[in-house]
Amino acid sequence: MQITKDMIIADIIGVDPALAGVLMAGGMHCVGCPSAQGESLEEACYVHGMDADEMVKALNDYLEKNK
Repeated sequence: MQITKDMIIADIIGVDPALAGVLMAGGMHCVGCPSAQGESLEEACYVHGMDADEMVKALNDYLEKNK
């Protein structure tokens, strides 16, 4: 599965719970907050001043390396 920036944060973590660590390492420390249940990765990145494309790459790189 590939992560996309339109995916909901909670769904991304559902793909692999270790992705929460990738998100937190990238500066997104709110993976457990209520907004994560309905906010897309792109929306969360916008709120946190992060580049959504870079985060998508980091998440997909992690998945590729840890198949």
